[in-house]
Amino acid sequence: MKELIEKFYTAFQNLDAEKMCACYHDTIEFEDPAFGKLHGDKAKNMWRMLCQNAKDLKIEFSDIIIDGNTATTHWEAYYTFSKTGRKVHNSIDATFEFKDNKISKHTDTFNLHKWAKQAMGFKGLLLGGTSFFKNKLNEQTNILLEKFEAKHTL
Repeated sequence: MKELIEKFYTAFQNLDAEKMCACYHDTIEFEDPAFGKLHGDKAKNMWRMLCQNAKDLKIEFSDIIIDGNTATTHWEAYYTFSKTGRKVHNSIDATFEFKDNKISKHTDTFNLHKWAKQAMGFKGLLLGGTSFFKNKLNEQTNILLEKFEAKHTL
């Protein structure tokens, strides 16, 4: 399973969404603070969208720990947030579950308030820790994902 996690993040470093998606089980459940819960093709399409839109993304990953049918790892993302042009360094902890030698559940956790402050400046500092902000962000990211999916019928 460690090799699968390494393959996933190496593909992400190379912006190879198809290799990333190949690591996911068809019934994948993904969750993070920005997108909320995504299932199946929606989760895979999120990675396709992120890789396609990435301009200056740098990914680092470390500390892969396998424990039976679960795994954890830490990863860091460095990029410019396109809406504001602000630099972001996001520190993320991921947990995984496996089925049929593929990732069946992937949960990313990070400090949304810290991310919002970096990505949006003062507005993010003020609102980034609220449930209103998280709900609005989930709504906006999912609208972007729906637009991406409409353009790229995969």
